[in-house]
Amino acid sequence: MAALIDAIDIKRKALFEHENIPYYCLEAEVSTPTARGGQTLVRLKMRNLLTSAVFEKTFKAGEKFKEPDLQFVPASYLYSDGEGSHFLDQDNFETLTLTESMLGDALEFLTEGTIIQLHKYNGNPIGLQLPTFVELTVKETEPGVRGGSSSGSGNKLAKLETGLELRVPIFIVEGEKVKVATETREFAGRA
Repeated sequence: MAALIDAIDIKRKALFEHENIPYYCLEAEVSTPTARGGQTLVRLKMRNLLTSAVFEKTFKAGEKFKEPDLQFVPASYLYSDGEGSHFLDQDNFETLTLTESMLGDALEFLTEGTIIQLHKYNGNPIGLQLPTFVELTVKETEPGVRGGSSSGSGNKLAKLETGLELRVPIFIVEGEKVKVATETREFAGRA
């Protein structure tokens, strides 16, 4: 039997199950009553892990939630086709497929062999977690102009091997590997 969690104990980044759907808590706010006999309420901003929908809902402090049957397994990206994107489970070497809606914009950070954390709910893949940083090769960028940083701009647009476009410093050249922060989609340094 899965453990039960009180609504008042749910904190930011917690995972819980409500109405047989797994959720991730983005924010939790407890409001205690000022009047005697009033109920303590918990307002949760939560993300549905199946659909990625985000919404807020208020619960009574004593409401109980189950811990979701979630697993995080290491998997490597293989390829994408008309059926979806395929990953190799690093534990049992099973091929798992995620649909475009499960991936979101993650393909902009994935190259063959990239290791990610695959989310499984009740044994089925539902999404993934990208590493904090990925290394990608610059495919196209303008040549740096000597003294170009004197105007204060100091950076230029670069197109990476996955199609992702971002601003990089003027000294970055085509063919160079760069480190990209997956959360902010920004240049984080040379690889």
